Amino acid sequence: MSTASTINAYAVLESGGPFKTYQIAAGELGATEVELEIMYCGICHSDLSMIENEWGIGQYPMIAGHEVIGRVTAMGEQVAHLKKGTVVGLGWNSGYCETCHTCRIGDLNLCREAKFTILTNGGFADKARADMSSLVVIPDGVDYASAGPLLCAGITVFNPLVQFDIKPTDKVAVIGIGGLGHLALKFFHAWGCEVTAFTSSEEKRKEALALGAHKTLNSRDPAEIQAAAMSFDFILSTVNVSLDWDLYIQALKPKGRLHFVGAVTNPIQFTLFPLLFGQRSISASPVGSPGTIETMLEFVAHHKIKPEIEIFPMSQIEAAFEHLKSGKAKYRIVLSQEG
Repeated sequence: MSTASTINAYAVLESGGPFKTYQIAAGELGATEVELEIMYCGICHSDLSMIENEWGIGQYPMIAGHEVIGRVTAMGEQVAHLKKGTVVGLGWNSGYCETCHTCRIGDLNLCREAKFTILTNGGFADKARADMSSLVVIPDGVDYASAGPLLCAGITVFNPLVQFDIKPTDKVAVIGIGGLGHLALKFFHAWGCEVTAFTSSEEKRKEALALGAHKTLNSRDPAEIQAAAMSFDFILSTVNVSLDWDLYIQALKPKGRLHFVGAVTNPIQFTLFPLLFGQRSISASPVGSPGTIETMLEFVAHHKIKPEIEIFPMSQIEAAFEHLKSGKAKYRIVLSQEG
């Protein structure tokens, strides 16, 4: 039986409160649990949403952080496929029931009993614990410092490529060139698609082209979007604000799909007839399963894709979150325990 350990963390004690140093007496490891020594942890906007209880499911004290890269330091007695020192990733979910039909067919990310890493033992700490089913080995060729954002932002935009069988011959577009969108541009470009970015400024247009877009459209010019009617097989929305969705639906080809991965909290409004007569679809998805994350990491290693990151020491977590709130991050923030 593995010995108990103390986890030193940065926790929020109440909704919207500041980060405080916080300790957990972790107890004995369960038979299928793994303990990690955290090297890096990315910051995601959903960490901020959870900390401020925007989604109404916050539990406090809360140790957030769900883009965790760490070395295995201890394992439960049933963990046979890992060894001490292996570098693994822990994303949005830290465990699954593994017995429901959804889990049995491989869609663990859709398990109703999935445990949120943020609500158990997140990555803003020196250690984390998770069930072995939720961990993925980081393969050779993937940069550890920038790998964390792949476990949330990366898999969130990669998952639809697999789920909807996006083809290299498809014409795709991305709404929102930020933490999610910049990775979507890189992935779609490497996938072989013709990629268009909806951008809001000349600066964003130049950034989008540098990140992998072949073309851009001005998202603030309805006439320009209307001129692109019936252009796209797939449009991915990564924004968390409401837009004139009818414009984007009409930009789809017949049987095209408008897919949401940005967490829009307001009701989505659209007109039915453009969907009906064009047999178009609207859909959404969360992060992917551990198996899909492994596929994504192999794709990343093969194509040498890296998120654009800014690194802060873990001890400067407050400053890192202020930078996130400023909207000036390019494009993901990572907290480092290294050194």
